[in-house]
Amino acid sequence: MSANPQWDISRALGVAKLFHLVCGVRDACVTPFLTLYLRQLGLAAPWVGILMGTKHLIAAFWGPFCAFLAKIYQKRRVLLMGSLLGSVGASMVMVLVPPLHEVPGYRSSNASDGATPTAPPPGAAGTVTATSARQPASSHAAGSPSPAGESRTGTVDPAGFRKAPAGNVHESAGGPPGYARTTSPPLHPVTAGVKATPGEGAFNAGRTVLPLLAGGPANLSAAQGSAQGLDLSLEGLRWTFLLSLGSLVFWELLTAPLEQVADDSLYEYLDFVDATDRYRSLWIWRPLGMSAGVCGVTALVGQLECVLMTNGPRGVLHFYGYSLVSTLALLVSVSFPVPICRRREPSYKTVKTLSLVGGAPRLIVLALTVFLVGAATSAVQNFLFWHMEDHGSGELVMGFSVALGSLGEILLHPFKATLLRKLSRVGTVGLGLGCLAAQLLYYSFLWSWWSVLPAQILNAVSSGALWWAVKASVEDLATPGTARPLGAMFQGHISGGGSSLGSVVGGFVVMSFSLAVLYQACCVVLLLWLALFLSIQPRLPQEQKINYSKLLVMEASDTSDSEQGTERDWLVKAMREEDSE
Repeated sequence: MSANPQWDISRALGVAKLFHLVCGVRDACVTPFLTLYLRQLGLAAPWVGILMGTKHLIAAFWGPFCAFLAKIYQKRRVLLMGSLLGSVGASMVMVLVPPLHEVPGYRSSNASDGATPTAPPPGAAGTVTATSARQPASSHAAGSPSPAGESRTGTVDPAGFRKAPAGNVHESAGGPPGYARTTSPPLHPVTAGVKATPGEGAFNAGRTVLPLLAGGPANLSAAQGSAQGLDLSLEGLRWTFLLSLGSLVFWELLTAPLEQVADDSLYEYLDFVDATDRYRSLWIWRPLGMSAGVCGVTALVGQLECVLMTNGPRGVLHFYGYSLVSTLALLVSVSFPVPICRRREPSYKTVKTLSLVGGAPRLIVLALTVFLVGAATSAVQNFLFWHMEDHGSGELVMGFSVALGSLGEILLHPFKATLLRKLSRVGTVGLGLGCLAAQLLYYSFLWSWWSVLPAQILNAVSSGALWWAVKASVEDLATPGTARPLGAMFQGHISGGGSSLGSVVGGFVVMSFSLAVLYQACCVVLLLWLALFLSIQPRLPQEQKINYSKLLVMEASDTSDSEQGTERDWLVKAMREEDSE
């Protein structure tokens, strides 16, 4: 242990582990359930896609920019603590966004809030009906499937509608609390703006005249909703969307810099004492925190929602938990290791990194792969919980599915070196793409509240092993001094840009077709790219090897005749560039 307290490595690593663990719990409180909360506010899939696309875009570019400024002005700890403190207040702003049915001036296109839709013609099978919108919705145990008979019981009134008895009314999937509905026997709950998959029944577009809003009393037809759900002239929709957008942007601007500032600070702290090898082992604490937090918060929300909530979306409890854990992370950040002195580094490494990507065909192909993976992954992250909710999954099952994927990556990690050695980096990337495509195809055929769980095991390969191979490839192809910036560019800018585009496009695909079609389309795109990726690998230029004998010859004699040959050695060129700086 060093005499200087600044270089107390054991203490610094202990604080860093605790900080990553707490931040994992913090992210687990809200991040997986954010789109579910937006659905409870009454927003349809296209608007949710735009909101999430904006969030990913800010995270991809604003976070690295703030980290760069904090490094220049030596304000890392200020930014670290300010981000945590600001995110507490910003998350509370999200809670203040009113659900669609509570916005003054919002009225459905066929009935006022609380009215019952026009009765369908006698004998119309598969038509969705609704009871009074102000009947209290029951809360079943978190994680348990929706009882099959819950939405089919009750009496039929003289107008021909099925009335569910009080206390046994099934809450509209995706609608804000307070809206209760029942369906005819052949139907399952289907999200607003999402067509039912074959075998689940379908909405009768000609008889449903409500807009495409998840807050509508009856979970509305895709045909009529496609036109009206995108109409921002509807006052309620406009205000709910704009308030959600403003709150989300404000929140992400404060939250985005946290992770990169913390990682850069810790890496440089360990680099000063040549202990960067211990940095690689710290990643495990964040997924551990995520696994524990996502199960814990869903179990807690399931127990507290009936006690603390009487009105409004139940998702606000996740934001309260997020604020509480953020406060704990703020206390830990006071002791987080931040180096005081800095080593002088070239200020134009980003330019070098961009020129390196542009001049290396293998890096270009890898960048396109990461972009497509980011776009496909956003489809899973944004709408998988919607799909699970439509099949009766509770939040506890959703949380367990996230934990299962994170634990799979942790358990596979000891075999990382063996996997990369046996399959090679290209083979591991191909295996990851294939597993991700298989997951997406499986998701499109979910049949029950628990059926998503087996596929989550594949996250170990489709997320963990895939990124291990990408990082290993980046490190091998990077020139000296650019490996870390290049890796940050792939994981931040390129993957984040793909997630942003995928979120926006995915929302409109869900509205126009269905969630199943979105997953199947992403599966086809990934398989096509996998075939192209594997077929062009033999045609790409081979990686250049370090010519150590040539370096020794240069060192022995400055007048060596091998000057022209050494120009082709990337290491020699990089060393000359560094010397000229």
